Amino acid sequence: MAKVLPVMLLAGADDNVHSDVERIFGGEYSIFSANNEQDCFNLLEQNDVQTMIVALNNPEMDGFHFLEIIAQDERYKKIPVLAIINQGDSEGGERAMKLGAAEFVTSPVNETTIRYRLGNIIARAENEKHIIEKAEKDKQIDAMNRYIEVDSLTGLYNRETFYKRAAALLKANSEVPYYIVYLDISAFKVINDLFHTETGNLILKTAANYFKNICNPQVAVSGRIEADHFVLCLPQDILNIDRLIKEIDNIMRSLRISQNILFFAGVYPVIDVNLPVDQMCDRARMALNKIKGNYITRYAYYDASMRERLLRDQMIVRDMEYALKDNQFTIFLQPIYRPETNSIVSAEALVRWFHPESGMISPGFFIPVFEGNGFIVKLDRFVWESVCKFLRARLNAGKKIVPVSVNVSRLNFYSFDLLIFLLNLIKKYDLEPWMLKLEVTESAYIDNPKQLISIINQFKESGFPVLMDDFGAGYSSFNMLKDIQIDVLKVDMAFVREIEHSERARTILQMIVALAQELKMGIVTEGVETKTQLDYITNMGFVDIQGYYFSKPLPVKEFNELMDKYE
Repeated sequence: MAKVLPVMLLAGADDNVHSDVERIFGGEYSIFSANNEQDCFNLLEQNDVQTMIVALNNPEMDGFHFLEIIAQDERYKKIPVLAIINQGDSEGGERAMKLGAAEFVTSPVNETTIRYRLGNIIARAENEKHIIEKAEKDKQIDAMNRYIEVDSLTGLYNRETFYKRAAALLKANSEVPYYIVYLDISAFKVINDLFHTETGNLILKTAANYFKNICNPQVAVSGRIEADHFVLCLPQDILNIDRLIKEIDNIMRSLRISQNILFFAGVYPVIDVNLPVDQMCDRARMALNKIKGNYITRYAYYDASMRERLLRDQMIVRDMEYALKDNQFTIFLQPIYRPETNSIVSAEALVRWFHPESGMISPGFFIPVFEGNGFIVKLDRFVWESVCKFLRARLNAGKKIVPVSVNVSRLNFYSFDLLIFLLNLIKKYDLEPWMLKLEVTESAYIDNPKQLISIINQFKESGFPVLMDDFGAGYSSFNMLKDIQIDVLKVDMAFVREIEHSERARTILQMIVALAQELKMGIVTEGVETKTQLDYITNMGFVDIQGYYFSKPLPVKEFNELMDKYE
């Protein structure tokens, strides 16, 4: 059965543009072309058009007028449109985008540029479509609750009602400076796990009662967004954030729960009352995330640097799908050394993003974004396959290999085909499971311990070694060892950084090494950067080393050269 290609409408193109578009996209789209408005609309009515390319400044057809008409037509205005302008006509490009075009390129057409721009607008359109579909689905699910304004547990306004009431309040008091305050509890899931839901509910209801009391309904409003997330909208002259934190601390202590219950807050000064309240809350939450878990600073105000981060994150989301297809991501490999034998015994695969316009984007920027929107699952699978290709290439060349560890982000554990995908990769590249080590972190254990234990057991039954990354960084690390058969512990680099200055850090590190040896597990210390650190760790016993003292993460070519040298 012949493959059905998506339909592209090419409007107002001269022979050169028509030839270029056919050459570039002819095998990917069914391309219909027209040089006057009536023919264009006839084609739109007769075909399910997925994308349009509109050539401007064609004497036979006013492309700007065509853009203006389709932007006002409900049937067509959501179709992604790419405009083609003459070289140097920047004003034409700006005018086209104001009239509804998503992007523009110049003629003569450059294949790389038009593919990149068209890929971007299609990905954005798909993302918007999914958002709309999800919103419609959520709307259907919540239809029976649409008239309920109050959160049933706390008595505060729910998310949607808070947004509505806060927007009305801000517009009614547009001359009064206001704050949006976003609050949540540090490690609330841990509290629920330790003390059960009843205690967690008591904490939430007690906090809600306090927030309700400090928010005079004439000038302020409070709500519960979700779980342990609360939000307030109140005049700036009423809010004393230090006093609020102190009072909520005292109230939590009065509950006499044997766990430190700490609220953290992000504060957004309202500048434009016409900005949607949900975006104000997002900015307040962004300020909160900057200091959450700090334990010294308990609140932060939104500032311009956070705005820049927001714009950067939007760029990352906009370009991520095309970047994966365009091979902008690549793996680097950081060797892991065994000092006793002066040999490379393993490596860790790390992902890097080389953006055609922004250069190298730090993983510290894009990994948290991808973990938040779920794209990390696709990226992880790309990394796993890249590692398998690397291993197969060395084996085909008759060269020695060492096992390579890859990160398995916690969202992967919600994929029903995770193990099947890994086993198929091993089979596809004719490798053995020991060659691919799987790194997990304790955050996955916190999210769903039973599921993680089950999947790790399946990993081990299938022959994959399992490593625990950042060991000692959180409360559940030792608890994991009781429940899960881990092959290798990777010690959090914070301990290594401190061993030159802290006796306590040295003692803890010695205990971790002794524990690993007692449990017959391998151990890797990350972040080794100095000779002093190396000597101290080496003296503790059979410990493998990863860090800049031996090598930074290397491109595949340089790692191959290093492996050949050691071999």
